[in-house]
Amino acid sequence: MSKKSAFTMIELVMVIVVLGIVASIGADIIAKMYENYIKTRAINKLQAQSEIVLNEIAKRLQFRIKDSVIARNDTNFSDYVPLSDANNSYQVLEWIGKDNDSLRGVSKPGWSGFIDLDSNQTSKSLGTYGKLKTPGSELNTTNAIIKALSNNTVSLLKGDGLEKPAILFRGQTSFDLSQYGWNGTDGNYTYKVSYTAGTNDVLNFDENTSGLDEIFEQYDLAWSAYSVVPEGNNTNDFNLTLHYNYQPWENERYDQNATTSVLAEHVSTFKFTKSGDTIRMKLCINDANLSGSFNFAFCKEKVVY
Repeated sequence: MSKKSAFTMIELVMVIVVLGIVASIGADIIAKMYENYIKTRAINKLQAQSEIVLNEIAKRLQFRIKDSVIARNDTNFSDYVPLSDANNSYQVLEWIGKDNDSLRGVSKPGWSGFIDLDSNQTSKSLGTYGKLKTPGSELNTTNAIIKALSNNTVSLLKGDGLEKPAILFRGQTSFDLSQYGWNGTDGNYTYKVSYTAGTNDVLNFDENTSGLDEIFEQYDLAWSAYSVVPEGNNTNDFNLTLHYNYQPWENERYDQNATTSVLAEHVSTFKFTKSGDTIRMKLCINDANLSGSFNFAFCKEKVVY
């Protein structure tokens, strides 16, 4: 008769205890791995989102009319200062952007940025609705691009009843920030222009130029101002919104006449400073507890020259 061996009760209990310890350790490791995954995913998402938002703002700021950039108090429209003088009480970043899309044109620039001062098609007398010869321009192309980007609300074509772009001369030496139209009245730095069908390289002043002292050789064309605005009642959790397709030279305001697009939700910080011609921005976005019990925030800075 053979003898059979088996586990004793004590051995079985010890095996069960050891397996329980291993299982609990494994469960903790799995839980910790999942927690780290949730954290990494949330941080990567916030990092990518903040990068995209700052790039969207920077792409527009890159083609700003540099002297036109202001900081505004969003609770008091008349309270604005040059960006270099701004402090934390100014929450809105606002500027006029040159029309870079139609400047690039298609096969050639839509507008050349130059005026032939010696041409007989350039008016020498000011205070009138004169003309400007801008050689190398394809104003038909410029008009098509501006109409498409503005959703058919702005047009360069004379007499079509739509709002008009503005011309800004690069050689003006006097400086008064209010002359860009920021205070709700038309200024002397921005002049509405149009063109007549069939004259593809001649701009018309679409308003009286009595405030203009001199016609300069170089110019920029603009069809929109831009503003980046914090919106919401919570100063630590708000939406960051881009306002565009409004014309200060038409007495329009970002909070009344603009097209809006939400750049980011759950923003906790949006700050900006200026040093020389350089603008530095800081953006912080939080997770708003979307990853469970964790509430992450990610901050990123970007410099625009």
